[in-house]
Amino acid sequence: MNFLTDYIYYIGACGLILIGLYILLTKHNLIKIIIGISIIDTGVNLLIISIGYKNDGTAPIFSRPGLIAENMVDPTVQALVLTAIVIGVAVLAMALTLAIRLYQHYGTLDMRKIKEQRW
Repeated sequence: MNFLTDYIYYIGACGLILIGLYILLTKHNLIKIIIGISIIDTGVNLLIISIGYKNDGTAPIFSRPGLIAENMVDPTVQALVLTAIVIGVAVLAMALTLAIRLYQHYGTLDMRKIKEQRW
């Protein structure tokens, strides 16, 4: 097998994480920073799902006789990522709410200007 086709999901997940880190470290706008955190969250979820993926695996449901448990995809990883998605959406909503409140208070979303001002 080709290296690129075998590890394409790992490469994509690491790419998303690196793009999110770049945004997080270089941008000063609070909305852009929140978007970077969301991209990192998506990359981590893709990485976790990629770890639990199995080539030629079947769904973890014993729907017909003759299915072997070793050939099934791990459902624990899928449940973990579903929980992480819900938590990620809640964190994103909370961060956007905080950004709205900061904008109402300071009149800007630039983190450099917010750090300069006092409460």
